[in-house]
Amino acid sequence: MPELPEVETTRRGIAPVLEGATIASVRVRERRLRWRLAPDFEAALAGRRVLAVARRAKYLLLRTDAGVLIAHLGMSGSFRVLPADTPPLLHDHVDLVLDSGACVRFNDPRRFGSLHFVPAGEDLAAHPLLARLGPEPLSPGFDGAHLHARARGRRVAIKQFLMDSHVVVGVGNIYASEALFRAGVRPGRAAGRLTRDEYARIAAAVKAVLAAAIDVGGTTLRDYVNADGMPGYFRQKLYVYERAGEPCRTCGATIRHRVQGQRSTYWCAECQN
Repeated sequence: MPELPEVETTRRGIAPVLEGATIASVRVRERRLRWRLAPDFEAALAGRRVLAVARRAKYLLLRTDAGVLIAHLGMSGSFRVLPADTPPLLHDHVDLVLDSGACVRFNDPRRFGSLHFVPAGEDLAAHPLLARLGPEPLSPGFDGAHLHARARGRRVAIKQFLMDSHVVVGVGNIYASEALFRAGVRPGRAAGRLTRDEYARIAAAVKAVLAAAIDVGGTTLRDYVNADGMPGYFRQKLYVYERAGEPCRTCGATIRHRVQGQRSTYWCAECQN
């Protein structure tokens, strides 16, 4: 599933094409995404000027002069920038055709992605998809003190705690595993038992891992491509994720694997305590 670095990479890829452009028309080939597209979806966007392309957590926010399009990539979704006359592929579900002659095309083989339009005048922050989200991990509001305060009394494992979007947004399975490795903390430890110093290391590691992943376009494991159709290259820099049985890049010990909260977890028993 695309995580924060992949969504941010997508935002940076489509923003230069969308910002300042007018959506001349909207083509919908498949309405049955995670939530069915609204009947007035095309009419809400056609003829509207795009003011900015932002991101909140794993959601893209296309701000227009009539409201905001909230887009989620789901498990396999992607946006591509193409000439408007490019023939669609099997899973190309929605086109935003711009007055420039370009097209921003939404492709989603598994159809777990979603597109919602919020009209101007409605409180965007109160939308059910956005209302209860925690702070952005790359913002000044996210640090070790925040994590330590939220973890007080919690028995949940630290890895699952980091993946809770009410605590901090955008830290999915890949980057939680990698951040805990950098911080030297085992993923199964109870969140409420970690010290302030450990949370300071974890917060710094989360920021470093996410920033490094954004720099190389995110991580492609299976489906993800950026707006140019290229994969993300952070996979080559992973220290533990999907490296079970391989030697640790730091100490040479064997990387371990277990299922934790129905998700695969990877760690080094020598480097992480």
